[in-house]
Amino acid sequence: MKYRIALGLALFSLSTASFASSLCQEKEQDIQREISYAEKHNNQSRINGLKKALSEVKANCSDSKLRADHQRKIDEQKEEIAERRRDLAEAKEKGDADKVAKREHKLQEAQNELKALESRDY
Repeated sequence: MKYRIALGLALFSLSTASFASSLCQEKEQDIQREISYAEKHNNQSRINGLKKALSEVKANCSDSKLRADHQRKIDEQKEEIAERRRDLAEAKEKGDADKVAKREHKLQEAQNELKALESRDY
């Protein structure tokens, strides 16, 4: 039974990978999925924004540009983490326990955001 499930998941992931042969196509599919969700919830302003985003992706998207933009976001997030670490060090020097806790929380949030960025292809 476990083998059937694993085989099914493997085949599904392969079919999904072949269906979205490029990052731009994957991004288009993600936007289409969001449009469907917004339509189910009758969120017209979200639908309008997503349709605009979809038309821009179709007109201007390239895989290399997506990768470069994604890497830029990762680099910016790493800079954010470095800044949060400096803020935490300053709070520890001052000995303010409340500020230390807040800075630790903000650092953790920034690290989680970096992990999320790194887990995506774009």
